Amino acid sequence: MSKHYIPVRHVEGQTGRQAHCDLPSGSYERELGKEGFFGPATHMYHPRPPTGWTGFDGPLSPRAYDANKLSASSDSSASTPGSSPWQATELLSNAHCSVRFWQAAESMQQLARNADGDELLFLHSGNAELYCDYGHLSLRQGDYLMLPRSTMWRLEHSQPIQALLIEATNSSYMLPDKGLVGPHAIFDPARLDVPALDTNFKAQQDVATDVVVKRQQQLTTIHYPHNPLDAIGWHGDLMPVRINWRDIRPLMSHRYHLPPSAHATFVANRIVVCTFVPRPFETDPGAIKVPFFHNNDDFDEVIFYHAGEFFSRDNIHPGMLTWHPCGFTHGPHPQALNNMLEQKTPGTNEVAVMLDTRDALTASAEAEAVEWREYAASWQRPQQ
Repeated sequence: MSKHYIPVRHVEGQTGRQAHCDLPSGSYERELGKEGFFGPATHMYHPRPPTGWTGFDGPLSPRAYDANKLSASSDSSASTPGSSPWQATELLSNAHCSVRFWQAAESMQQLARNADGDELLFLHSGNAELYCDYGHLSLRQGDYLMLPRSTMWRLEHSQPIQALLIEATNSSYMLPDKGLVGPHAIFDPARLDVPALDTNFKAQQDVATDVVVKRQQQLTTIHYPHNPLDAIGWHGDLMPVRINWRDIRPLMSHRYHLPPSAHATFVANRIVVCTFVPRPFETDPGAIKVPFFHNNDDFDEVIFYHAGEFFSRDNIHPGMLTWHPCGFTHGPHPQALNNMLEQKTPGTNEVAVMLDTRDALTASAEAEAVEWREYAASWQRPQQ
């Protein structure tokens, strides 16, 4: 049976004629939308900010967690605490994804293999050398690394690293459809780097190696008398890829504040990963210059703050993660709202990873232990 959204379009009362621009005097815009900015939408105009709550009673609330306060895993099954990605702290999860924060003090002692889904690693701090089925690849701070399901891999590094891990459970990461702007916008696929069968790869092969496989959240160790990373060649179109946030050239409009979906970097089943990178502010005098208020009608929204100053949030620093579940309006903090139509600097300098999930997430006990519990109240401060 074919189905369509109800096609009625209507204008009522005082409105602007262009979303996110030329708001009625003294008003605040709120977007109510379906399918996370891709479906039908209504723009409402209010005399007060839609986040002007006095509190929440019940489990639903905006949440913020400080991953910097997590302690490294001390799992006794590993020879080096924190050296395995399976010791990473899970923060949020649902049936289609898992969000983990990994603090590895030393290099991995075993190979990892995720049989539950593709893994997306964002290197928050440090540098590392990747060794996997496909060869060797150097990683630096700010890199995304996409590892296809069941890839065998390990990281080698001389200094501690921190990484955000987003598993696309029972799914595959793909590039978003870039529509009218074409496949080379935001980043050209030619920017994606792949591992090589180089001398570094060949030099690490002659050693007995264990592979720790995760399947249905259970770990199995497979013992080899040699290193199974011993390929002499390969060809195909399935492989790990790397791209750094510095290689992303964001879509911009000087007359219109683009929705977060314009910054989509990877997509998988029921999840979208976006990247916010430095960009100029809008210059049109009627265009809003902060994220617009919007409802979480179909997606939970998670943002991991990597670097810079986060112009739409107060008291947020690198290494923190916010979670806005479906069910309430969210948008800029009061201090940021003061700059809705005029910014004091020419552009943003934030770098952040955003994850939108079509299904409700659940927070772990470890996440709750590092929660900033006053986060919801941070919208209550009066504007200055």
